[in-house]
This record gives sequence, C-alpha cells and structure tokens, in this order.
Amino acid sequence: TELKPKRQPLWTIYLIMPPAPATSFIIPTPLLMLIAVTTMPLLLAGGESIPTTLDGPFKPSTRRFDPSLRRGSDDLPIDHPRLRKSNVSSDLPEQIALALSTPSSIWVSWVTGDAVVGKDVKPLDATLVSSEVWYGKEKGNYTLKKKGNATVYSQLYPFDGLLNYTSGIIHHVLIDGLEPDTKYYYRCGDSSVPAMSEEISFDTLPLPSKDSYPHRIAFVGDLGLTSNTTTTIDHLMDNDPSLVVIVGDLTYANQYRTTGGKGASCFSCSFPDAPIRETYQPRWDAWGRFMEPLTSKVPMMVIEGNHEIEPQASGVTFKSYSERFAVPSTESGSNSNFYYSFDAGGVHFVMLGAYVDYNQTGAQYAWLKEDLSKVDRSVTPWLVATMHPPWYNSYSSHYQEFECMRQEMEELLYQHRVDIIFAGHVHAYERMNRIYNYTLDPCGAVYITIGDGGNIEKVDVDFADDPEKCPSPGDNVPEIGGSCPLNFTSGPAKGKFCWDRQPDWSAFRESSFGHGILEVMNSTYALWTWHRNQDVYKDDSYGDQIYIVRQPNLCISPATSREAGGGRETSGGENRLSSPSFPVFIWIFLMFGIL
Repeated sequence: TELKPKRQPLWTIYLIMPPAPATSFIIPTPLLMLIAVTTMPLLLAGGESIPTTLDGPFKPSTRRFDPSLRRGSDDLPIDHPRLRKSNVSSDLPEQIALALSTPSSIWVSWVTGDAVVGKDVKPLDATLVSSEVWYGKEKGNYTLKKKGNATVYSQLYPFDGLLNYTSGIIHHVLIDGLEPDTKYYYRCGDSSVPAMSEEISFDTLPLPSKDSYPHRIAFVGDLGLTSNTTTTIDHLMDNDPSLVVIVGDLTYANQYRTTGGKGASCFSCSFPDAPIRETYQPRWDAWGRFMEPLTSKVPMMVIEGNHEIEPQASGVTFKSYSERFAVPSTESGSNSNFYYSFDAGGVHFVMLGAYVDYNQTGAQYAWLKEDLSKVDRSVTPWLVATMHPPWYNSYSSHYQEFECMRQEMEELLYQHRVDIIFAGHVHAYERMNRIYNYTLDPCGAVYITIGDGGNIEKVDVDFADDPEKCPSPGDNVPEIGGSCPLNFTSGPAKGKFCWDRQPDWSAFRESSFGHGILEVMNSTYALWTWHRNQDVYKDDSYGDQIYIVRQPNLCISPATSREAGGGRETSGGENRLSSPSFPVFIWIFLMFGIL
C-alpha cells in the first residue's frame, strides 16, 4: 500500500503480527531480529509516533474549548452565493448527488423545477419530465443510458402564520454495470427538453476484498448551513475523500425560520406556544446546492438524525429525508430508508436508525441480525456501524439519551465484532477506548463521536463530570423512543449517574468543529485522523490521530465460524489454516534460516 510521507510503512507491522501456527515452535533468532528492526519505523518514521489501539487503553485526555475561538456562527443567508439557485432554466438539474447501491451500481439524484412556499401550494407534476443518466468511460462518449423515477413532496402546516412548501421534482436513477476502480463521465436530466447537466465525473470504489479499500472515507455529522459548515466542507474536500458518510442532522431546516438564523439549543423552551416545530424547507434546497460540488463527484451516504424528523400536522415525519435521498434499502434487504447496509471495498457498513423501532422484537433488529450473519470477514474484514446518537458520551449534552438503544443492540454488534461505531448528535469530538457494556474490553468497538460539523447550535463545551454539569436523569429524553437512565454499578462511579472525572472509557475529547478521515490500509490496520476546522490552513496538522488495529485472532466472533483477517475457517469439522496477513514465502525463508 502506498502511504503518505511521514507515515509508517504498514508492511512492517505485518511481520510483527504472524498468526499462531498449528503447532508450537521456538521463534528463530532471525525473526526476533526482524521484529526489532521492523518496529523501528513505527516509532521513528517522520520523527513522530502515531499511536495504535494496541497501545491502549489510554489515560483519559481532554483538550478544552479554546476561548480565542467562537463557539459557533450564524446561518448563511438564503441568498448566499453558495446557496442560491444558479441555473437560468428551472428545467436544468441541480442539487446533484451520488449514493452507493451495490459494488457495481450507483444512485444519481437531482432536482428540477421550482419549489413553492406559501399558504396555498400546488405540487408540480412529476410525470411530465423524464429522469435520464448518460454515462461512459470516456469524456463525451456515453455508451450507457438509464432511466429512473421522479417524485415531489409537500410539507404542510395548516396554522396561521406558518408557511406550506411543495418541492421541485426530485429524480432518482440507478446506473449499473459499473466496473471497479474506474472513472466514469455522466450527464443527467431530460434529453427531450433538452435539459441535461454539464458533464461530471466520478470514480467507482474497489470491489469487496480483503486487499482493496476506498482511498479515504470522510465522516461528518450535524452539519447545518453556517459559516462553520463552509469551513468543514471545504476542509473535507481538500482531503480528497472517495466516500462521504454523514451521521445525521443534515440541514437544520427545522430551526432556520423560527430562530431567525440564530439557532436555539432548546426549541420548546424558546417557543413554548408554537403549535408545531415548523421547518423552513427551502434550506433543504440550499443545502443540496451547497453540497453539490462534493456530492456530484463523490458518493454520499446518510442516516437520519433528530433534525430530520420534521413532523407535519398530519403526523407525517421524515418526509424531506425520505424523498430526497436514495439509499440501498432494497439492495440490503432492509426495505427502509432509516437503516440499511452497503459495502465499500473491504469495509461493510451498517447504518442504524435511532428514531425508528430498534427493540429486539422489531424489524430493524431482525434485519440487523440477518445482515451481520451474512458478512464474510474474509472478504470484508472491516465492519463499521453508524448511527446518529452516541451510546458512549461524557458530555452533558445528550448524556445517556440513547441508553435504551444501547441496551437493545450493543450485544449483537459486540458478538459480531464490529470494529468502529461512528455517531454524531453531540456537537463536539470524542474517541473512546475499546469498550463493551461500559467495561474496557480489547475486543470491544472503538466508538467515535463526530457531531461537530458546524451547525447553528454551537459546539458543546460542558462535560458531565464537571462540577455542577451532571444532568439529571430526566434531562435528556429522545424525541422518539424511551429513556433508560442508569447509575453505574461498578468502578469509580459506582452508584452514581455521572463520573466525577473523565471516564476511563473516554480516551480523548475536545470541543471543536471538524470532520474525520478513515484510511483503511489493510485487513487489520486503519488510520483515523480527526481534522479540526481551526487547522484548515496548517499543513500536517490535526486534532487526533490513531491507528485502529483489528485483532481477529484474539477477538474471535462467537456469532460466526469465520475469523476475519486470520484466515482460519471451520467448516464441517475441518480446520484450514492460511495466513493472508503474513506471506507464506516469509515462513519458508524462516524455516530454512534464510532470514
């Protein structure tokens, strides 16, 4: 694998982690010398050391909010150059976005026509336009063409002083027959008008394989549309990801109009007489335009957050989210936009819904159990989960808010040895030590909170372990679902709702806006880097960086007979040993003393 300068050559790490042989043996002296030599770059390469999760659990560390920075910024005005409609004709596509479907297919989505806001709104007729994508492997030569479907939706508030909305025409087209690791050129629109977009290109991801991974995977959450958001996305684009994962709370359209672009941390507190929480739907269109320079070229995968609920007077929820985004729900067997899965090279993602039924008796749990049982860790060694709210969180904001969900689902994820779990919701950064059921566990997942995208509600700065900052058990209650606050039953916080110091499972936390980049190097090593917004103009600067290391030979999944990465598989009582992470020829060299 080609690595950036100043980063350790990961092949050396292969050599120091051989799988256990079938029979015991004495390690030859040359191998001991090899171990000593090959570990040196880990400590000395580039004059700095990047820690690995093998060095953990780490002593809890906090970098408090820098008072020289602002905690937040105002929303961008609706007529901001990056938000307003630029097409002369409303027939031309805008808000173009890509999303993964299968390893050989991608969704292309866009919007045409003009949305309408007012007291009396009439939906556009989606049947009057065509949804087409032309694509091919050469500029201007579109050898393949696909058609899809179109829809419109309305957001209705039959109350005095509130405005209704009906959308432009939203198009979704699935293009297939794509080859892996290939650049494609495409145009989308309606050729009969004609109203086709300019030519755009994208690169497909590698096929699922233990040896192939996306170049970089970006993670961000709780974005909104503020000045901080622009810094986050510009910084993210500079890092050149090949896939973007957004862990919920996308536009904050439900706070723009009613708070005058200033935000409100507690809507019901600020507007106790509001008949319903109105959402200003043109912010969705503005967000789509703002994101288009990224999403028209790089697939974006999303999961819903609480700001996507957007209840209407009729009781309809999540309408904007459901209609605007194409996700592989049918392809992954979930048949729901609120939870689904997909492969990105050798990484299998499960996107979990926190605002639909997650109980063990429900459809989502049944789907998750079946999905995880089908994962072949010899093909997709890495297993990554995402959801909007964090299960582990030491900030006062949203503290233990989704403890019910953790109690329902965590054991299943642990049994299948999920490697990393990303969440947002808390507007700050936090990385946990490996943990399971509030206990440090070398086989537990690495939980990372990345809800610091830049939204209007400002960055969270209070910790639950700070004096007078521990919330009461009734303070953090989900909009949907139950509340299950608990007191700790062991350790330094035994009998208490909050710790009186940073919990031992919280490895590092900082109150800053930013985004993260995951670079999967091979079947056992992945480099995680958290980039802070204040570091956007600094070279080789970051807020947090660590190699996340899988140990498939140590952490054998009780839920499956296959061991990821280690190459050992049990089938019909027969044990077969292979060592994909340790080349066979090196073993032969060692046996004959060549090394």
